[in-house]
Order: sequence, then C-alpha cells, then structure tokens
Amino acid sequence: MDFNALVTQIESVAQGIDTEIQNISSDADLEAVRIKYLGRKGLFAEFTSFIPSVPQESRGKIGQKVNFLKDRIGVLLEERKRQLGVVAPPQEKISLDISMPGMGQAVGRRHPLTQTIDEICAIFVQMGFTVKEGPEIETEFNNFTGLNIPLEHPSRDAFDTFYLESKERLLLRSHTSPGQVRVMKSRTPPLAVVVPGRVYRPDAVDASHSFMFHQIEGLVVDRDIKFSDLKGTLEVFVKAVFGDDIAMRFRPHFFPFTEPSAEVDISCIMCKGKGCSVCGRKGWLEILGSGMIHPQVFAHVGYPSGAYTGFAFGLGIERIAMLKYGITDIRLFFENDLRFLTQF
Repeated sequence: MDFNALVTQIESVAQGIDTEIQNISSDADLEAVRIKYLGRKGLFAEFTSFIPSVPQESRGKIGQKVNFLKDRIGVLLEERKRQLGVVAPPQEKISLDISMPGMGQAVGRRHPLTQTIDEICAIFVQMGFTVKEGPEIETEFNNFTGLNIPLEHPSRDAFDTFYLESKERLLLRSHTSPGQVRVMKSRTPPLAVVVPGRVYRPDAVDASHSFMFHQIEGLVVDRDIKFSDLKGTLEVFVKAVFGDDIAMRFRPHFFPFTEPSAEVDISCIMCKGKGCSVCGRKGWLEILGSGMIHPQVFAHVGYPSGAYTGFAFGLGIERIAMLKYGITDIRLFFENDLRFLTQF
C-alpha cells in the first residue's frame, strides 16, 4: 500500500467510525468491532505494518494519524459500553471466616553445618578465644610459604589446589591455616583465635570427600606456651562436643607448620572403642591435626626469634558433624534435601 492509499483509508475510517460505533446494539457487536479495529490482527495492526514502507519524511505524520485514531476508537468503544450498560460479570463471593486460625508457615532453621560451626566456636569462646574470618581467595604466601610449606610439597601442585588466573598467583584457600598467618601478621601476642570457613580442594566427590568443605583453624601464641596447654585445650573441646566419657589419644604426625605435630583420635562413638565398620575395627576415629607452631612460621610473620611459642590445630566441620549425628555420606550436607535438613 502506497502513502496516498494509506492516508485515504485512515481518513475513511475516521469519517465513519462515529456512526458505526453508535449503531452497535449488543455486547457481542461491541466486541466484534473492537477486534475488527484494535485486535492483534485488526485494521490498526495492518496500518502499523505498512508504516515502514512509507517514505522516511512521512512516517512521523502517518504514525501520529494512526495513534490518534486508535485512541479515539478506544474512547468511543468505552463510552458506548457505558451507554449499553455492559458491566463485568460479578465475581464469585468468597466466604471468609476471620475467626479461623491462619495458615501457619514452616519455621526456618540453620543448616546442620552452621549449627556445628556455631557450637564449636562457642566452646572456644568460653575458653577465651576470639573468632576471626579470612578471605576464601588467598595468596600463595599465606596459603603455603608463610606456613613453611616448601616449593616441592605436593599440596602446591595444581592437582591439589585451585589456582586462579592472575599474575599474583592467587588461589582458593586449601585450608583455614592461612588465618594463622593473617592474624599473626596483624597482631602481637598474646593470641587465642579460631578461624572458621570454607576451603577448596580438587577432590573427587564421594561419600567422604568434597571439592568444597569447612574447617576451623585454632591458634594460641604467647610466652612459654607448652604442648601440655595444647592437650588440655583439646581435651576440654572434645569432651564438650562428644561427652565426658569419650577417650582421647595423640599420635605423632608431621605437618610443615608445626613441630612437634600430632593427630588426635577419639574412641569410636558408635562402638565405644570395641571396633566396628565405622572405625575400621580399630576402636578409634581421627578428628583433627595439631602441634606446636614451627619457629619458621614465626619468622615469616615477623615475630622475634625465640620470643614466643604457641600451638595450632585444625579440624574438619563435616567430619565432626558426621560423627556427632551418625551421618555416613558427606554429600547429604550439600544436596538441600529438606527431608534431611529438617532433622536438625
């Protein structure tokens, strides 16, 4: 349709629309006229589709004519609807008894891992510790070098650590131990701090492993701190979590950032030390690593040589929660199945 023909048709509609709408005598006819002009495939949709074919300098004028007439028809239809007494069908009345109790909403609750973290932190706070949090993106120095982990250590390999693409050699922290370095670099002893948080390692996911999990790092630094202070602190913690009848033992171990180092076992909470499938028939369950802070770590954070001693320990939150609640698959913590989560 060319420009002149389009203008002629618009003007023709404008001249006859008043009479056409005034002659409407029923609701059905009113709807038919509305569809004829304003429907998705109506006359005005057709007019609009022709506008791009009109010369550029005339498109604005045509657009104004179309929009003005479209608005006018809408007003005329509404006016004729009122004249005919066409009203919307009455809505169905809803019976409402305001004396009836409202619909209750389920009360939310904290995730079992959050509950475990809060419980553990509260135990150490009662012993005089403070709670600090560190970033999940760490420097290679804080995650490895500052903790006396040598360059050739396998944990530095890309197969064991998530490195980020950056010039600064940033990474997702593989343990919460960098919190040791950050706290000691920013404060002078005496220190008693726990650092909870998420950590990341490229492990294959199975019933006992995940690429993301939670740890709590603890450290105490002051003058004349002894290994007996470490043992006493951890004994109080273990009994607070698992009960006074739990047995506990220290086994010599090696960690680059502590010397001497030890792993801590507790008597199996399932079989009470008699031996079962959970503890591998040994009667003991390993729950955390610990030791006296290595002098080289003190040197990396700038503490004077020989001025301080201290101890550190690290434990897995999922490990503690699984033992405490009898959970056999770590994946349950992250699947968000309400049937599991609402049990805690």
